[in-house]
Amino acid sequence: MRRPGHEPIVVNRDVRAVIVPAGVEVKLRPGTVGHVTQALGGSYTIYVEGNLFRIAGVDGDAIGKDPIQPPALPARASDEDVSKVVWDQLRACYDPEIPINIVELGLVYDCRITANEDGTRDVAVKMTLTAPGCGMGEVLVADVRDNLKLIPTIRNADVELVFDPPWNHAMMSEAARLQTGMM
Repeated sequence: MRRPGHEPIVVNRDVRAVIVPAGVEVKLRPGTVGHVTQALGGSYTIYVEGNLFRIAGVDGDAIGKDPIQPPALPARASDEDVSKVVWDQLRACYDPEIPINIVELGLVYDCRITANEDGTRDVAVKMTLTAPGCGMGEVLVADVRDNLKLIPTIRNADVELVFDPPWNHAMMSEAARLQTGMM
């Protein structure tokens, strides 16, 4: 009997994966056997031979899942429409070791959207990590940047990693503190 949240998988094609928490990119080969430990925010965390790997949602087909579709905007989207999708995309980024999105964790310090004359927009995000030495830091920054660039009309997504002020559990939403037992 399999445990909930531990769905068995077999890799069916070469797929890019990132080792958690080291942040090192590797390629998993067809026939690799493991199980899904987390499927949140458009990516999958899988357990293979004692290691955790993160696979992007667009590569879900490599483990027998439907690829995650990019976000959409209504025709003639307003700044408010774009802002909503930007924050939805930020909420779709999860710390690979904690099943809580980066917004609820309090990792996003600032998010600014600037409209350009040509109808495109630029997004600038300042965010932090739960621990400054986290090996997944650059991977998480790239994940945020990539998620934002999926939004139609976004021309540039600048994600800056900052450590001032230092993150602490009080920055988490009440729901996130409750979920992690940090009340």
